[in-house]
Amino acid sequence: MTWNILVGGQDRLDAIASVIRREQPDVLALQELKGWSARRARDFAGQVGMHAHLAPSVFGQPVAVLSRRAPARTRSITWRLHHAAAVATVGGLTVVSTHLNPFDPERRRREATWLSACFFRTRQKVLIAGDLNSLDPGTDHSEAVKRIAPRYQRRHLRPDGSVDTRAIQAMAAAGFVDVGRGIGPTVPTEGLRQDEFGDFRLDYLMASPPLAKLARYVSVRRDEVTDMASDHYPVVASFG
Repeated sequence: MTWNILVGGQDRLDAIASVIRREQPDVLALQELKGWSARRARDFAGQVGMHAHLAPSVFGQPVAVLSRRAPARTRSITWRLHHAAAVATVGGLTVVSTHLNPFDPERRRREATWLSACFFRTRQKVLIAGDLNSLDPGTDHSEAVKRIAPRYQRRHLRPDGSVDTRAIQAMAAAGFVDVGRGIGPTVPTEGLRQDEFGDFRLDYLMASPPLAKLARYVSVRRDEVTDMASDHYPVVASFG
């Protein structure tokens, strides 16, 4: 499961925790953990029966990986990214929870290219999960981009005015598979709509080929609780 919980969850944390308990993910990638320390992440993880590894951010907001089993290895990437990346290896799976640059398409492309080069493994199960802030190359987004406020449109446009999808293209070119293709928008939620979002899919699960072959289903959890818990909907996948 991956979820951007909006500036640390604030007064929505009980609702967020209730969704996590309901879904019972084995591994959970969280983004936008403003104000969270490693201790706060551990406390929250304890409330939902999980272990936590939090990666702080120099310029943006922390991210984390939570898991049912204690991870065998963890790593935090706090440079070269606007936000951060938290990496945890649980069993035979390496999960990278990340949040790419929301403002600059070229910097976002560079972040995606670098992360892909760091973590792609032909024969290993790797998942890059999170708010990648990118539109996918398999969808016509031109009308959706036109409908958002002009000051936000440049986040999704190339210098020539065409829609920018290069972050996802970079990951696909490196070998990662977009296992959530076709699931529909993950922003905005019904209760916390913002004028910076069109009906976009910004939250992704990018899997290495051995993991992608095991994908059973991917879905966006839209209901009356997740409508109000964040401005992003959680994305849940099953592998096996």
